[in-house]
Amino acid sequence: MIERFVSSLREVLEVGLPGIKAQHIMAPARMSEVKRTFAHKTPPRESAVLILFYPEDGQVKFPLIVRPVYQGVHSGQIALPGGKQEEEDGDLAVTALRETHEEIGVPAQQVKMIGKLSRHYIPPSNFNIEPYLGYVTEKPVFVKDQIEVEEILEVDLADIQNADLRKKMWIKPYEGVQIEAPYFDIQERVVWGATAMILSELSELIKKTTYGNE
Repeated sequence: MIERFVSSLREVLEVGLPGIKAQHIMAPARMSEVKRTFAHKTPPRESAVLILFYPEDGQVKFPLIVRPVYQGVHSGQIALPGGKQEEEDGDLAVTALRETHEEIGVPAQQVKMIGKLSRHYIPPSNFNIEPYLGYVTEKPVFVKDQIEVEEILEVDLADIQNADLRKKMWIKPYEGVQIEAPYFDIQERVVWGATAMILSELSELIKKTTYGNE
């Protein structure tokens, strides 16, 4: 089942990515104002995340992580496993695999890479994100990092296709800024911001696959 899904996804990727337009479906309002609020003087740092597909009970799933509460702009948020590029990383795909291993315990050698989505910029932390797609043929044994990960959420891919789980809220993410933000209601958790925008592009891709038309 997972191989059939991956094969269809690869075919769709070869045609091209939905791009920024698809990301903006789940973008917070007043994005330009947010970007001005966080006008950085230094170039963005490079980072990567991994959407890791795996099979369970006839469904395709992927993990999200809940960040712990700390003094930082992404405190307590829900994200894809990933992080910043280190000097020893050969490329950003290596970054995505290394961080996934560190954060949720899935060894890089178990992951088969599929491709990647459109690059995304995060104004508050001044990061460029390269979102990669990968899969494993069996459900992994997840082991969360005790410092960087509060919880691992196992998400049905169908959830990001479910219109009833797309909602909006008013949020004050940073001092002096209040915005209306779309979000995915995943297991009664709020998935918004960069993660929601990346998943939005994935959702548009999935619609074109055989999985999205079943």
